[in-house]
Order: sequence, then structure tokens, then C-alpha cells
Amino acid sequence: MRALDLVATWPVDSVAAGVLVCRPQPGAAQPRPGVWLHGTAGQLDRRFPWASVTKLCTALAVLVAVEERTLTLDEPAGPPGSTVAHLLAHASGLAPDEPVVVDSPGRRRVYSNAGFEVLAQTLEERAAMPFDQYLTEAVFAPLGMWGARLVPGSSPAWGMEGGLADLLALGAELLAPSVVSPGTLARATDVAFPGLDGVLPGYGRQQPCDWGLGFEIRNGKRPHWTGGRCSAPTFGHFGRSGSFLWVDPVAGVCCGSLADREWGPWAVQAWPAFSDAVIGELGPAAPGPPAGGGPPTAIPGEPRG
Repeated sequence: MRALDLVATWPVDSVAAGVLVCRPQPGAAQPRPGVWLHGTAGQLDRRFPWASVTKLCTALAVLVAVEERTLTLDEPAGPPGSTVAHLLAHASGLAPDEPVVVDSPGRRRVYSNAGFEVLAQTLEERAAMPFDQYLTEAVFAPLGMWGARLVPGSSPAWGMEGGLADLLALGAELLAPSVVSPGTLARATDVAFPGLDGVLPGYGRQQPCDWGLGFEIRNGKRPHWTGGRCSAPTFGHFGRSGSFLWVDPVAGVCCGSLADREWGPWAVQAWPAFSDAVIGELGPAAPGPPAGGGPPTAIPGEPRG
């Protein structure tokens, strides 16, 4: 059984999944130089809620703003003593779902939707434009995420929706960056504020609970939503809506999925098995993609207009 065939066994009514690789796939779509589409499965044209996978796009927008010098990572933002980097790394001390301080910045990893809302507000003020407009111009449009949007009135921490083509366009950017430099992405996917303990939502206390600048990093976390075959530097995010996106930079593989059933025990079992099957099927680690990227080309199922 091919790894992508496993999604048909999941206890969901609707699902879409796909895999990208940094190795040639004869006849396959190539979303950008150095990245190939290994395969897809499920309802490719359906739009799903992304829940907290939204944070990857919000983080990417902030990183674009940093490169444009609209923001800096070390400028004050959020509670006293907190910076843009603290907010991105869930180290600001803000509570999970309201702008209430529960700890000093840099003391522990408190997963905070409120922190991402403060980030979006900060960027909105510095850029002098609505955050959803900045997100569209900085991330969605250049990556060709034509079906993606931040639902009006929803949170920049969890309010996006889009199809598999949009998710894989984001994944291709994380394999071979173009809207930010490889150096910026490397910094964002390295551990920020090392050694902080915290709770990974749904998976309990982790010591340490490593995170980058908006990107969750697997490292030694157990249990975890990625597979045991994924390398320690694997990074990404999952969402309560039944969505996930991970990139294994050692294997040169990106894997993403969207579903119409919320995360729960089914996902705790199904996702790691699927991820392990993907890594197992693709074999030894691939060489990394070339620096930079290029204009995206179509992925099958990509919405138009």
C-alpha cells in the first residue's frame, strides 16, 4: 500500500492529503525549482478550515515584515519585557486565549492564540494596513494560494481556510523559500529561547517544549503528532480542525492533510502512522533544495482566480 492510500482508511467523511519532495519525480508537477509533487489523495478542490495551521501563514507574514524592516524581532510587543520574537515563540507569558499575563517573558512556553492576535495587531499598526490585506499581499498572492483566506472577523491564530493546493503551496515555500530568505527561514525553524518547558496542546507537558518563530519543532517531544521516523528538526503545525503540515528538512519531504473531522484520538493514531509511512516510502534522505525559489506553478486541484 502506498502511504497516501492510508488516508482512505481514516474515520473521516472528507479528507485531502499531499506530499512534496526535494527530489526529481518524473512527470510530476513542480511547484517551484527543487520541489516536486510526490502525490495527492482525497478531495483536492474542497476548502477546509485550517485552525492553528493558520499560525504558519501569520508567522510567515511577520517574517516578511521583518525582512522589509517594517518590524524587528527584538522590538517590544505584547506584555512588558516581551518582543515580537517572544510572541512568535509562545514565550511572551500571555495566556492561551486572552491578553492576560500569566508569567514573565522567556520563563516557559505558554501556547498562546492571544499572542498571535497581538502580533497581527502590531504588524497592522506598523504597516498601516489591515492585517488580512498584508497577509494576502505578503503570503497568499506571491505563493499562489488562490483559494486561501483569513475568514473575515476571525483570529489570525486560527481563522484561515483553504484547499490542499493552498496547503501544498505553503509547504513548497517552507521547502524552498522565496518570500523570505533561506537564512530567515532557517532562523525561524531553529529553537527560539531554548530549554523552555511547556504543554503541547493535546499531547501534554513537554520538557523541553521546543518552538521556533511560529513553527513547532519536533525534536525530542513524546508523544507527538508527527511520526517516529521524522527527524528531530522536523517543523510545522497541526490544527484542531483536523489539519496538519510538517516539513522534514533532513529527508527533504513535506506532508500535509486537511479533514472535516476535528483532531482527536483518531488523529493521534492515524497521523503518526501516515507520517512514518511517507518517510518509509521515500527512503533515504534527499539533498536539500537550492537556495531561494521561484514563481510557483500549478499543483493539480489548484483553484483558479
